[in-house]
Amino acid sequence: MAPTAVSDVFMLSSLQSRHMSLQAGDRAPEIKGGSFQLSKLKGKTVVVFFFPKADTPGCTKESCEFRDSAKKFAKKNAEIVGLSPDKPEAQAKFAEKYGLPYTFVPDPDHKIAEAYGVWKEKSMYGRKYMGIERTTFVIDPQGKIATVFEKVKVAGHAEAVLESLAT
Repeated sequence: MAPTAVSDVFMLSSLQSRHMSLQAGDRAPEIKGGSFQLSKLKGKTVVVFFFPKADTPGCTKESCEFRDSAKKFAKKNAEIVGLSPDKPEAQAKFAEKYGLPYTFVPDPDHKIAEAYGVWKEKSMYGRKYMGIERTTFVIDPQGKIATVFEKVKVAGHAEAVLESLAT
């Protein structure tokens, strides 16, 4: 459907820009949640993985892979941060249940996911809905995005992210 008026063009471009993903070299948008603040980690590499929902099969597998590699990430001066639209209580319960040793940031209003361009229209069983597109961002010590892993396949993902980090 083509835009029919100036206001339609503005609305269309506004929608497109909200859903465009960030790329390597872009400044990482601030992330604040609970006691976490991304800008306080300047000087460290930060691995931010966006996942759809705590304690679901794919998200559990991905989170546990990051847990199992946490010491290797720490050796590379990299901080792991999990981010989902879950409420803080759900994330805390998830972290405790699986012994996940890293920070989780709640994003129930999906503002952070929108800033990172990972809040997208999805489809399951013919039903369309908005949700997180599983994506990981590696943010360099200067606060710029170094690498983006889009449409993540869970198996082996943590290891691939680890391999992407500078030694």
